[in-house]
Amino acid sequence: MQFNVRPYVCGGLGRIDTVILGKLAAAGPRVRPALQTAEAALYSSTPLPPYHRAGGSFAFSWGERRPSALDGWMSIAETYEVPGLIGDGPRVTLHAGALGLVDVYYVRHGDAIYFSSLIQPLLSLVPVEIDWSAWASIIQVTFPLGEATPYQRIKRLPGSSALVFDGERLATERGLPRWLRREPYERWTSAHEIVELLHEVYKDYDGRKLLVPVSGGYDSRLLASVAKARGFDVESWTTSPDEGTDTDIAFARSITRELGIPHRVITQSADDYPGDAAEVARRLEYLTPHHAWYAPFAKEVQRAGRVLVDGLAGGPLLKNFMVSGAALEATSQAERSAAVLKSLSLGAPSQPFLSAAAGAWMEEAVREQFAAATSMLHGHRAELPLSVLHTRTVRGIARSAVNLVGPEASFAAPFIHPDFFDAALSVGVARKDKGRFYREILHAANPRVAALPSTNVVKQPLLRVPLRSTAAPARAYAHRMLETVAARVPEMLSDELHMVIAGGPDALTRFSGWNDRFWVRGLVLFGLWLGDFENDLSDVSSPF
Repeated sequence: MQFNVRPYVCGGLGRIDTVILGKLAAAGPRVRPALQTAEAALYSSTPLPPYHRAGGSFAFSWGERRPSALDGWMSIAETYEVPGLIGDGPRVTLHAGALGLVDVYYVRHGDAIYFSSLIQPLLSLVPVEIDWSAWASIIQVTFPLGEATPYQRIKRLPGSSALVFDGERLATERGLPRWLRREPYERWTSAHEIVELLHEVYKDYDGRKLLVPVSGGYDSRLLASVAKARGFDVESWTTSPDEGTDTDIAFARSITRELGIPHRVITQSADDYPGDAAEVARRLEYLTPHHAWYAPFAKEVQRAGRVLVDGLAGGPLLKNFMVSGAALEATSQAERSAAVLKSLSLGAPSQPFLSAAAGAWMEEAVREQFAAATSMLHGHRAELPLSVLHTRTVRGIARSAVNLVGPEASFAAPFIHPDFFDAALSVGVARKDKGRFYREILHAANPRVAALPSTNVVKQPLLRVPLRSTAAPARAYAHRMLETVAARVPEMLSDELHMVIAGGPDALTRFSGWNDRFWVRGLVLFGLWLGDFENDLSDVSSPF
């Protein structure tokens, strides 16, 4: 991992033990001091000048956008979506971005916090212990929730949160981001106004070469249409999402041909899948089973010399992605929360994967974590899309752009620009139902492109293609990882899954359905983690 556009950082705040701090600084990528005071320390892999320094105050940030002036930590977090360290006299604040796209992890030792933008260096300070609740959510919903990580003693600073040392004690501050403080009302923003706002957002990238991946869906064709209309030097690449069809590639070709954008297809190899899956899992620090298919694409992007324009958050903001009819029709908070969690969770597999005890425990653990992670959204007019954004988007989907393309290459996420985000959020969920409003936006941006087939509305017969993730090399890899789980935590798996594992790699061919594949990937990720930390895990006793 090369920290070209976003640095690796670590440090501490509070009553810092210099021995512990030195151990942390030596445990990760090579760093140099950016700040050293009695109450705070900050180290960075590349020079990190403060965006403010005067007298006894200072302010640092690390992310894709640099603040222009000092402001309150929440204002910086929600305007620029960056974490940072702010000091004013004895008071020091370590904050996350408003959504928390760029990770901040930490451990507490006594009256000090030690933090890092990677989990691995913090493992030099604490023993490796399983956070079973985190793994429950990684397996059931494909990402952790709230502040959880796979490690019991290492926490993640959630979006809109800060750790504060006031000279005497440490405290946690939870803020309300702009979209919760000022609940967006229906302003009847038109599709043309949404497109105009996107044109304004693109002005931030004037003069830069862009790469807009086109998948054949709504988000990518909108971003490509506006980039082309603004006259950018833009290219488009596509790769297979490894979902069993390659309609993405066929549809992307027609879109880029219509726009006159150079198009390239990044190919993938089934033989490379095990290496790609393990590499992505480790690079993403075992936080999600997603994105193995993205590995070849991300490596090419890093060499492209272009800014990747990512459609992050477009689905929840513009087309009610993962907002079910049951959630829209719910008459109580409990019904609404249950419906959203059901949409985010994996569906039932074709046969039980977990033992009855493990399944019941994990289901309850995930329910409790989801309630805590989304409690601040309850009753909000845009609760449904925000529940998806604050969980799945941030902790699962964003990892491809933030942690696979970055920190080597820059990415842009136009949909989370404050002006666009607020306008899109103000549009009621009823107007967005079944993608109606999004289709109006696409027509306003480019009616010819809007009329082309989309992966969001596939009516013609699908062309089935072999999956990399279920080919023979992938089955052999998955089987090794499942054997590890079966050996280390046998009470976690159902009798039926134990029998399948005993049948060897080819017995996994029965798991070809969507839900089965993701259940397998989650358990394979857990198996890889157990194997990688075999010598560090002294206790794998489960709570079920």
